[in-house]
Amino acid sequence: MEILINNLQDKLEVDQKLESLIRKIVKKVLLEDCEQDKEVSIALVDNKYIKELNHRYRDKNEATDVLSFPQEDELLLGDVIISLERAAQQATEYNHAVQREVGFLVVHGMLHLLGHDHYQPDEKESMRKKEEAILAELGLTRE
Repeated sequence: MEILINNLQDKLEVDQKLESLIRKIVKKVLLEDCEQDKEVSIALVDNKYIKELNHRYRDKNEATDVLSFPQEDELLLGDVIISLERAAQQATEYNHAVQREVGFLVVHGMLHLLGHDHYQPDEKESMRKKEEAILAELGLTRE
């Protein structure tokens, strides 16, 4: 399993601890839901960058917190793009640690790569339960 982390922003510091957490989460999600060794790319960006991607690929001219781009490739699972700037804002809104918010966004993005969705009520409930179970196992509960 190869996990590529690209820090493409300068709004928040990305230290070894955060990178380690991201790798741990990716591995946990893949072990739970994927039978093959896959390569995953995680890009850490700012609001401006993710807004441009959201506009280009989803026709939504606004910043979002996470985007997932699954790949139809035998070895490459896909790309998860996370706005660290937005993660920090949401952590403040939800009154929990930035690490917990980044953790949630990594899990959420990874589940999308694996084919999970949340557009129907039953899908949303199922995906939320899976997200919370993974986060709880990793000790990233809401504070």
